[in-house]
Amino acid sequence: MTKTVELRTIEEARRALDAGETTSVELTNAHLERIAATEPTIAALITVTGERALAEARAADKRRVRGETSGLLGIPVVLKDIFATAGVRTTCASKILGDFVPPYDADATDRLARAGAVLVGKANMDEFAMGSSNENSAFGATRNPWDLERVPGGSSGGSAAAVAAGQCLGSLGTDTGGSIRLPASYCGVVGLKPTYGRCSRYGVIAYASSLDQVGPFGRTARDVAILLGVIAGHDPRDSTSAPREVPDYEGALTGDVSGLRIGVPREYSVEGLDHGVDKATRQAIEILRSRGAQIVDVSLPHTRYAVATYYLVGTAEASSNLARYDGVKYGLRAGDGQPLLDMYRETRDQGFGTEVKRRILLGTYALSAGYYDAYYLKAQRVRTLIREDFARAFESCDLIASPTASTTAFRLGERDDPLSMYLTDIFTVPANLAGLPGLSVPCGFDEDGLPIGLQLIAPAFAEATALQAADAYQRDTDFHSRSPAPPTAEGPV
Repeated sequence: MTKTVELRTIEEARRALDAGETTSVELTNAHLERIAATEPTIAALITVTGERALAEARAADKRRVRGETSGLLGIPVVLKDIFATAGVRTTCASKILGDFVPPYDADATDRLARAGAVLVGKANMDEFAMGSSNENSAFGATRNPWDLERVPGGSSGGSAAAVAAGQCLGSLGTDTGGSIRLPASYCGVVGLKPTYGRCSRYGVIAYASSLDQVGPFGRTARDVAILLGVIAGHDPRDSTSAPREVPDYEGALTGDVSGLRIGVPREYSVEGLDHGVDKATRQAIEILRSRGAQIVDVSLPHTRYAVATYYLVGTAEASSNLARYDGVKYGLRAGDGQPLLDMYRETRDQGFGTEVKRRILLGTYALSAGYYDAYYLKAQRVRTLIREDFARAFESCDLIASPTASTTAFRLGERDDPLSMYLTDIFTVPANLAGLPGLSVPCGFDEDGLPIGLQLIAPAFAEATALQAADAYQRDTDFHSRSPAPPTAEGPV
């Protein structure tokens, strides 16, 4: 049998399973053992679903014996703890949902299950997906597998760290302002935020409904393409789900990018951009040029307003979405026996963390009488300008390339000022505001050995183009094949 611990990608595992070199049970046991060894130091998972995983692995092996095949049949995966999972605690990393067990599956959860994927755990995250570092979790911060004193990025930090640490072969997260791409960059994996509407948000606990989008993590562009092919598609239960045909994402990975026009926006050369990050991303763009891509200059003039716009639109929607957590219908209830309004206050005060409270207050203020036009309405108008910037840019290019983040992973506790933390999203939030797909692919390491990510933004529903370019780039580089030294219960080795 193959040593399953050496199967590092979905593609490798699929090949070994098809050849009978290993079984889903063996593969799952190997990843559960890796989880047991690494979780005490990384804290990537809130819930480990060991018994369920082995039952699903046994079922996958039986399906394979019957001749069934699937890109994810028997593959161990992790879900961000924002996806409803029937019978499994789903907390959104918040005390207010600390004991919540949904009676139904999110659409993405269901699609993975039908494809035969094996769920080994629910990933840690920033509470209600509000954060860029994964330090806002009620269950404690996740640590970056490359350096345990560094953040993995947020809010889907646990999903990215789990892939980087070998706890699973792929994972799902959500991206509202960079919450897939930032962790992918910091943890040295591939992460994709699809077009808004490409994947159903049904059963995903809402943060900002016009910005949230479901997406996959993997070590390679091919693994991400396999995952996307499973979770993408129309869902009538989500009114924002696009009724569009899902292309063959894996089939698009030809390695050929000749003639592909890649735009480099001049506005993304910002103050605070780390020299090593800038150098690595420029070198990555040159590798794509050497494969036949054309590099063109483009302009996105309203980029400088993107962060402010995002933190008005996002917080306004959050204040509305989170009003449902009142201690009445489900979740935490505090102050039983008190008058109703006092019970509301006590429940929300005890249940929400500091950052969530901050964003609720910001959003409520932006929507309040006398301030709606000055803040929320103006932000929506600027959002339209940002969307129009991208439309004009894509008249002269097929992809836009930039750094994913201005720096590599920062130290835990280093950015205690909310504004400096919010500015972390400077390269990622424009794609969310415009509803466009964005991908981060590993493109190097800094002098401290920390991963760097290249961001590729595509026109709406052109995820295949971004995946095609990322795959071509990975054929000429090996950054994605490197792994952090595995931390164990005794510390890093």
